[in-house]
Amino acid sequence: MSDSIKKTKIAGLLVIERPTFTDERGFFHEVFRLNELKELGVDFHPVQVSHALSKPGVIRAIHTEGWNKIVYPVTGKMFAAIVDVRPDSPTFAKYEEFVFDNTQKDSPHKALFLPKGMGNSICVMGDEPVHYIYAVDEYWDNAKAQGIAWDDPDINVKWPINNPIISERDRNNPKLRELFPDKFKE
Repeated sequence: MSDSIKKTKIAGLLVIERPTFTDERGFFHEVFRLNELKELGVDFHPVQVSHALSKPGVIRAIHTEGWNKIVYPVTGKMFAAIVDVRPDSPTFAKYEEFVFDNTQKDSPHKALFLPKGMGNSICVMGDEPVHYIYAVDEYWDNAKAQGIAWDDPDINVKWPINNPIISERDRNNPKLRELFPDKFKE
């Protein structure tokens, strides 16, 4: 396995940390290499790259889509909670958290690879907005996009801020129990 890619406790969720080369002009950084993902058996062929900006205090709730994704925060300080919502996974309803701090000169510039079935959520920490870029292997299709309540007690994300700014859509997302009632039978 490439030294640039680390596995996590959730199968398929990967941390990508490629070297950053700095000099008096700034830095150069490759976000990912397709051949390294292929070596791990990951079939990823991006067809769309998007750029989002989130202001301080924003939580973009737990979004799940029917495609693979690489998330790359470029600026600011960001907390990410990635939730496994694959019903047949042994880590269903578990999450891993990551902090990306791109406010320092020597920030490591990490990215995440999320396989289909992962819930992606971010929270902007600090006083700077966060710009992040994500590449996906299917075109955006609202019919394949789903959300889960950011404050779902069955997931119990420990958000690093109080009184977040949350969209109306994300405030009304269903809980896991509503989406997967069979997983919560007593």
